[in-house]
Amino acid sequence: MFRCVPASAFKRYLLYRVKPSASSTPPCSLCSLWFKLFRGNLIGSKRVQHLNLQPPLYNTAMPIPAEIHNQRYLSLATFRKTGVAVHTPIWFAEDANKLYFMTNSKLGKVKRLRNNPQVRIAPCNMRGKITGPESPATARILPPEDYARVRQSINRKYWLARLPFLWRNTDTVIEITPE
Repeated sequence: MFRCVPASAFKRYLLYRVKPSASSTPPCSLCSLWFKLFRGNLIGSKRVQHLNLQPPLYNTAMPIPAEIHNQRYLSLATFRKTGVAVHTPIWFAEDANKLYFMTNSKLGKVKRLRNNPQVRIAPCNMRGKITGPESPATARILPPEDYARVRQSINRKYWLARLPFLWRNTDTVIEITPE
């Protein structure tokens, strides 16, 4: 999809469903096509911003920070209702510019994620000492259908994760999307 935006007309249409007058300057052919696709049928606007023809940024996933690639542990900072960060070292898997980890739904980090999905991630050692810069991210709890895929990814990365007794209480899969 193209990102050619007649700024004021499109904003007025989305907010108030007001179409511009017939006397306003018609936009370029891409703007007309774009609005017809989205049922705008707008004639145009005097102020037309022509941006480069790329997909919108909000549809693309941000890459995983370079400091986190090939790390063994990740420090996940979740936030209490008071705003205080709680850092937890976790095992994680990388897939398609997203990070995944498994945990128990009764633990504090899951409860904090339900209240506030904004997290901070950073590379760390086994004890949780942060070894690189922190990055903002958003976490979400995945449905049970994704459990097997994430479990396989973690098993490929960590040989100790293949032992079944370590995962007997794990019932929640969480996806982290870097911002």
